[in-house]
Amino acid sequence: MQAQPIDPTDLIPSSGHHPDDADRQETGEWLDALAGVARQGGAERVGFLLRRLAEHASHLGMAPSAHPYQLYQNTIALEEQPAYPGDLAMEERITSILRWNALAMVARANKAYGELGGHIASYASAAEIFEIGFNHFFRADSEAGKGDLVYFQPHSAPGVYARAFLEGRLDEAQLGRYRQEVNGGGLCSYPHPWLMPEFWQFPTGSMGIGPISAIYQARFLRYLEHRGIAPTAGRRVWGVFGDGEMDEPESIAALSLAAREKLDNLTFVINCNLQRLDGPVRGNGQIIQELESLFAGAGWNVIKVVWGSDWDALFARDHHHALLRRFAETVDGQYQTLGANDGAYNRAHFFDLDPELRALVSHMTPEEIDGLRRGGHDFRKLYAAFDAARRHAGRPTVILAKTKKGYGMGQAGESRNTSHQQKKLDVDALRAYRDRFQLPLSDEAVETMQFLKPGDDSPELRYLQARRAALGGYLPRRVTTAPAVPVPGLESYAQFALQPDGREVSTTTAVVRLFTNLLKDKTLGPRIVPIVADEARTFGMANLFRQVGIYSPHGQLYEPEDAGSMLYYKESRDGQLLEEGITEAGAVSSWTAAATSYSVNGVAMLPFYIYYSMFGFQRIGDLIWAAADQRARGFLIGATAGRTTLSGEGLQHQDGTSHLIASTIPNCRAWDPAFAGEAAVIIDHGARRMLEQQQDEFHYLTVTNENYAQAPIDPAQHADILRGMRLHATTGSGQPQVRLLGSGAILREVIAAAHTLADDWGIAAEVWSVTSFSELARATQEAQRLRVFSAGTVTPSHLETCLAGDTPVVAATDYVRAYANLIAPYVRAPYTALGTDGFGRSDTRAALRSFFEVDQRHIVLAALAAVDAEKHRAALACDGATDPKPAPWHC
Repeated sequence: MQAQPIDPTDLIPSSGHHPDDADRQETGEWLDALAGVARQGGAERVGFLLRRLAEHASHLGMAPSAHPYQLYQNTIALEEQPAYPGDLAMEERITSILRWNALAMVARANKAYGELGGHIASYASAAEIFEIGFNHFFRADSEAGKGDLVYFQPHSAPGVYARAFLEGRLDEAQLGRYRQEVNGGGLCSYPHPWLMPEFWQFPTGSMGIGPISAIYQARFLRYLEHRGIAPTAGRRVWGVFGDGEMDEPESIAALSLAAREKLDNLTFVINCNLQRLDGPVRGNGQIIQELESLFAGAGWNVIKVVWGSDWDALFARDHHHALLRRFAETVDGQYQTLGANDGAYNRAHFFDLDPELRALVSHMTPEEIDGLRRGGHDFRKLYAAFDAARRHAGRPTVILAKTKKGYGMGQAGESRNTSHQQKKLDVDALRAYRDRFQLPLSDEAVETMQFLKPGDDSPELRYLQARRAALGGYLPRRVTTAPAVPVPGLESYAQFALQPDGREVSTTTAVVRLFTNLLKDKTLGPRIVPIVADEARTFGMANLFRQVGIYSPHGQLYEPEDAGSMLYYKESRDGQLLEEGITEAGAVSSWTAAATSYSVNGVAMLPFYIYYSMFGFQRIGDLIWAAADQRARGFLIGATAGRTTLSGEGLQHQDGTSHLIASTIPNCRAWDPAFAGEAAVIIDHGARRMLEQQQDEFHYLTVTNENYAQAPIDPAQHADILRGMRLHATTGSGQPQVRLLGSGAILREVIAAAHTLADDWGIAAEVWSVTSFSELARATQEAQRLRVFSAGTVTPSHLETCLAGDTPVVAATDYVRAYANLIAPYVRAPYTALGTDGFGRSDTRAALRSFFEVDQRHIVLAALAAVDAEKHRAALACDGATDPKPAPWHC
C-alpha cells in the first residue's frame, strides 16, 4: 500500500463520525489545520509539528501513540518510487526458473533419499528479495576493491545454488548431489564455509547467529577504516533473515549498537512470510507491526514493503481508508488463512465483511483478487526499498518485506502450516507449479524433475551474466588467503616469560603482557585486535586504555572522571582496543569479524579476546562453533580459568568444562598451560600457524589469576609443549614408580604431591606438565585409526611414547574428570583421573581443592593407591579417618 495525500475529512468514515470522537467539529478543525500545513510546508513541516505535539503531550502527562491505520502501509509512496532500472519481464522469467530449479533440487534428493531433508517454501517466499539484490545491489569483490558482504537466509540456500547453476559456477551433477557430501561434489545443507570454502562466506544455519554477526561485521568494517588498516567506506553489509528468526535473543541483541554507532553501511532485509516452522510467527498479532516498533525504538530506519503494485489502484480509490482499517484489525493467523485460499475465499472472508471493501473490488474477478501480491513479491516495490536503504545516511536500515511462504506452491504448500516441512510435491502439484510460472518444461521433464537451464547465448543468461558483471562478479564467493604477516622472534617479546626473575605473577597477567609487547611490533602490532567484554581492569589491561586507546567511532565527547591518572579511560576514533561492554555474545562476534578478516577483507588480523573462561564455550558456544565453521583465526583467552582459582565468585563463575567443550571443535587448539613460558611458546606457535602458514584454526588458552613464581622453560622442551605434554621434573631416587600429570592451576599441587611421595613415602615420581589433554588425545586417536584402517608401520604418538609401559598414572586438573580422561583409552598402564566434577562454590582455593579432591593430599592418596595398597591404607589410618582431612595429614 502506498502513502497517499490525505484529505482531512477522509479520515472520518462515511458511515458517520468515529465512534470514539466526542467532538466531531473540533476534530475537523484540527485535521483542516494539519492539511493546510501539509499543503504549505510539506511533509518535513508536518513531521516537525507532530514531534513537537508529542513532546508537549508528554509534558502534560499524556502518552500519544501512532495511528493504527499507519502500521500496515508501505513506507515509500507510489510517487516516490524510482524508475525500475532493469528488464522487469526478464527478471521475473529468470526468477521463475530459479524457483523451479531450487524446488527440483530438494524434491529430487528426497525422492531418492527421503532422509535428506531440505526446504522449498523459504526460498519460494524470498526469491524476489534475493534477485533484487543479485541483479541490482550486491556488489562483489573486483579489481576496483572489496565488495559487499551478504548474510543469506540459510533455508534459502537451494535458491542460491540454483542461481550459481545458471551462472555456470555449479553444474548439474552438483545440484543432483544436494545434501550428499561424503563422496565429494555435493552441496551442503546451509551456508557452511568449512564444507564449501570457496563459495560460502558466512555460516548462518543456526538461527540468530547471522543478525548479530552482520552487525558486528559492519562495525568491524568501520574499525578498519578508522584505524587506517583498510578502505571500507564503500562497502555494505546485507543480511537477509526470517521474521521467525527475530525471536532469537542474538537476532536483536545488538540492534542498539548498530544505531548508536550509526552503521549506515548495514541493511537487514527481513522476509516476513508470517510463518515459522510449525505455524504463524504471531498468529494473534502482527509481526511486521512488532518488528517495526522494535527496530524503530532501537533507532533504525524502517522501510515496510507490505503491498505490491497490484494494490495501487485499490488504494487510490479507497478515499475513506477502509482497507487500512481492515488491515489493522486482521491478525497474522488470519492473513495466513487468506493466503492459503483463492480469490473467491478472499472476497467472501475479507472484502465482503465491509460494505466499502465489497464495493472497492466489485469489478474484480476471483482470479484478479487472487493476483493481488504481497510487496515482497514485487520487484518495483523491493527495488525502491533497497535503493532507499542504500541512500539512507546516519542509521542502519531494516526492510520489512511481506511475502507468502511457499509462494507458487499452490495447494501443496502456499501459506500453509506444513509448508516448511514440505520436501516433495506430487506430479499434479509440479505441473501446476510449471503452469503458474509458465516454464518451458514438458510433462516428462516435470515428472522427472529435470533442471532447467537456458543456453549460454539465451537472452536470460546473457542478462543474468551482464547484471553480475556490472556488480563486479559472482556472489557468494569466499577468498581463502591473504598476504602473510610476519611474527617477531619469540625472545624479542617473551623473554620475561621464558626466563622469569622469580617474582610471583599470574599467567593471566603474563599473557596480557605478551600481547601488549606484540602491540609494539611495527608490522604485527597494528594487526592485533585486543577485545574484552567489560573486565579490562580485572585482567590487568588498563594500561592499554592509554597505550592504544578504546575504539569509538565518535572519539571521546567528554572528559573522563579519571583524566588525571596515568591509566585514564581514553576513547578514540582510531582506538585499537574493543571494549564491548557486558556482552560476551557481542565480544565474540567482534572477535569472529577480526578472526576472519583475512578472508572477508583481504587483511589478516590477530584478535585476542580475553574473558572469564566460564563465560565462553558454555555461554556462547554456538557463536564459537559458527566461528569455527567460518574458519576463524585468532586467540580466545579464558582467564580466571578452572573451578578453584576464581575462588570467591562461586558456582556460575567457576569453569570446569570449557576444555571438554573445546575438544569437540575440530579446528580449535585448546591449551591449559601452567607457566607463563608455556603460554608464550603456545602463543608464538599459534600466531605463526595462523598468520604465516595461514592455517584455518584458532587457539584457546586458559590462564589463571593466581600469583606464583613462574618456572623457566628449556628451549629443548618447546616442541613437547606443543605436542601436549613435557616432563617437568623427576622426584625421589631410583626408577619412577608413578607418573603424575597435571595441567594449569593444579600442576603446582601435583609438583608438591611428588615431593611428598619422595620425602615421606620413598616413592619416586615423574611430574608431567600437560599443556593439552585434547591435543594428546587427537594425535593418539589418529595414530590408532591408522593402525586399524591403513597398512604399514605407524609411528607412536607423543602420548604413547611418554607414557609407555605399565607405570601407574595419576592425572589431576581443575576441570571435570572427563577432561583428563580424554587420554585414558590410550594409556596402557593403570590410570586415575582427578577432577572438579559437580557444582562450584565459594571458598578459599585451598578449601576448594580439598573439597574437589585435586589438592596435594588427594593426589598423594591417589598415587599411593595406584602404587602400594599397604601404604595407601597406612596413610588413611594415620590421618584417623577414611575420609582425609585437610593438611597436615601424613604421619
